[in-house]
Amino acid sequence: MISPARFYRRWLVAATLCSVALPTAQAWAQAPHWVAAWAAAPQSVSDNPAAPGFDRAPAVRHQTVRQIIYTDATGAQVRIEISNRYGRVPLVLDAVHLAYARPSAAIEPASDRPVSFGGQRSIVIPAGQTVWSDPIGLAVQRGMPLAISFYLDGSVAPSTWHKLASQVNYLSESGDHVADAEGAAFRGRFTSYLWLSGVAVDTGAESNAYAVVAIGDSITDGMRSTLNANQRWPDLLARRLAQQNVAVVNAGISGNRLLSDSPCYGERLVSRFDADALTQPSVKVVLVLIGINDINFAATPAHGGLDCDLPHTRIDAAQLIAGYRTLVAAAHARGLRILGATLTPASLPPAREATREAVNQWIRHSASFDGVLDFDAVLRDPADPNRLLPRFDSDDHIHPSDAGYAAMAQSVPLSVLSPR
Repeated sequence: MISPARFYRRWLVAATLCSVALPTAQAWAQAPHWVAAWAAAPQSVSDNPAAPGFDRAPAVRHQTVRQIIYTDATGAQVRIEISNRYGRVPLVLDAVHLAYARPSAAIEPASDRPVSFGGQRSIVIPAGQTVWSDPIGLAVQRGMPLAISFYLDGSVAPSTWHKLASQVNYLSESGDHVADAEGAAFRGRFTSYLWLSGVAVDTGAESNAYAVVAIGDSITDGMRSTLNANQRWPDLLARRLAQQNVAVVNAGISGNRLLSDSPCYGERLVSRFDADALTQPSVKVVLVLIGINDINFAATPAHGGLDCDLPHTRIDAAQLIAGYRTLVAAAHARGLRILGATLTPASLPPAREATREAVNQWIRHSASFDGVLDFDAVLRDPADPNRLLPRFDSDDHIHPSDAGYAAMAQSVPLSVLSPR
């Protein structure tokens, strides 16, 4: 991975800020050289007063939020997407900046660019809405860390976030620190993404670059992978595609289900599929791994306070299969390829294991998906196929270790990622 300083010296260009209307889905279709290069699927923040600290987003009180992302495309311009999808009031961002990231919360000062929205340096995003910025004249290279800074001159309790970032992000002391080159003001740390939901890169009008979207639950989100190391399986798949002009973006949400909403784990995937996968800029292929939480959450004990597993809906294989068929139809209606991944071992008791096995047999043999990623076969222990191979187990018997995520990424035949 190229260092931020080396990239800056080689690729620094003058800022060229273009004042244009916020792009619509139709605008993306007319500009296929804009390619999704990073994503974090938005979730609602629970307002239950009994929510524990790890289910509460950090409050922002006249402070600057600086968040670190790694783009998966190379180009001369960038757009960023900001989401107030689950907001109950308008979101006011008084200043937004983009720069090359240096270690911790520092940035390369000469790379710092103010971000505009319809030509304006501040933005008011209505509740329930998402916006894209104007193009930002900053050359970026695949694998490059970028710092995106928001200043909010008010007191805000975030209601839209992506809970599991597997990345340390930063909250400043009081004041506007969007242009601070050093990280001294950023004393707060958190491991979520606040409001930031996407990045697109202009790969060039003649480019044939496109995006692959991986969507699913915690195994796609990278739960229990090494912090700050980009060891999620979609990250590792992206590295295999580095020479092929194909970006991989991650729309996983930990705890997410195919068929049921959750107060903590996001909208059901059948509801969020269009916004989080099908309308990503220049998406051509979608990879789906979802269903184990639908099978499991019926059996988790209900409790008072914030019960993230509500509703404890009992789901059978036929219901999951109907949900998968809905995803396939939606992807095909947009002319996209959709690949289904088998559900990975989770040391389930016999009845739930039977449902998992029935679902996997359908995924493998129904020919409903355009291809199959057999992650079950990759991760299972041959001596006990309903459990993870010990070296691929992060020790909770559900989520893979870094080695398990690497095995998943390595198992994907790159040929199945070609567009139609």
